[in-house]
Amino acid sequence: MKHLLLAAACALPLPALSDPARVTAVEVAPGAEGWTFRVTLAHDDTGWDDYADGWRVEATDGTILGECPLLHPHVDEQPFTRALAGVAIPEELSEVVIRARTSVEGWSDETSAPVSLSR
Repeated sequence: MKHLLLAAACALPLPALSDPARVTAVEVAPGAEGWTFRVTLAHDDTGWDDYADGWRVEATDGTILGECPLLHPHVDEQPFTRALAGVAIPEELSEVVIRARTSVEGWSDETSAPVSLSR
């Protein structure tokens, strides 16, 4: 009986282990209407069930300054870059970080390296 239970337990599907989206590049430029960020993400998107679904600009203390939702998977486009314009950055900030999000894991615990703002 124990062998049957063990065999049955081994036959159960395991939940897929997801991975966080990785910020692989950030370009930033000031503009008349705020800052523009071009962020490149890499993630093993599998389709609608697990994909990188956004990124945001944060002050180094975690204050959210802008968000860029991603509305569909990028299975065949990896890594991929999307831009967000018009981000208001307080004058006293000299650097920010980027945090990515996936549809499975939510917001990552990790951020990009600090991104310097040239004013």
